Amino acid sequence: MLGTDFRTGSPNWLDLGSPDIDAAAAFYGAVFGWEFVSAGPEAGGYGFFQVGEKTVAAIGPLTEEGASSGWTLYFKTPDVQAAARAVREGGGEVRLEPMDVMGEGAMGQFTDPQGAQFACWQPGKTAGLELTSAPNTLVWAELHVPDPVAALAFYHGLFGWRHEEMEATGVTYRVLSTADGDKQETSFGGIAPQGEGAGGASSMLPRWVPYFHAADVDAAVVAIEGNGGSVLMPAADVPDVGRIAWGSDPGGAVFALLKPEPRQ
Repeated sequence: MLGTDFRTGSPNWLDLGSPDIDAAAAFYGAVFGWEFVSAGPEAGGYGFFQVGEKTVAAIGPLTEEGASSGWTLYFKTPDVQAAARAVREGGGEVRLEPMDVMGEGAMGQFTDPQGAQFACWQPGKTAGLELTSAPNTLVWAELHVPDPVAALAFYHGLFGWRHEEMEATGVTYRVLSTADGDKQETSFGGIAPQGEGAGGASSMLPRWVPYFHAADVDAAVVAIEGNGGSVLMPAADVPDVGRIAWGSDPGGAVFALLKPEPRQ
């Protein structure tokens, strides 16, 4: 599972683009107990979600024309300019050219060849999220695309990711890990065929989906519905994985819940 000792290719940041920051902050505060902390007037409305004064995600206004509310996963890179070149060479799109972020680091936003949006973060003063894999924090990252094999090739060229295949209810799932380190210890996410699992919720369009650790998935589902969100997949047990559910916030941003099975 995820940690905060980030390696190249690790998810190291996560933010939500929202049309209504106050409403989104209230929703996620009710579901996860997150506290919103503004990054200051110079940040253009951007701010942080915190648990126990540790940053677990971020939020900002929508900046791209025609954009809809959604979560963006960032992956660590030592060189965001090189990452942008690799995205283009691999057939992807650079949506936001690499830029410095007030000395905290550098970022670029991209779209992979199948249409899934993601970003890269080159650490500066800010290495990344301060807490992961704890209750109410990011615990897993999952890509849903029509062609998982092609996706593996693209992201391997970008980050050197390794993978292992497993069969789940007749579907081949690819578990991802970083290029170095023990595979189990550095696994952080997976790739699933678009339209499989999640009650069909993943078939809406190619996307990266963040999973948040929920101590009680069923209670979190109730909180989602009770605060203006939607449940896309009811809570269900997945053998050898844990209890999961999918939801969306009032702005339509998709995310998932996971209570992992204890490791043996």
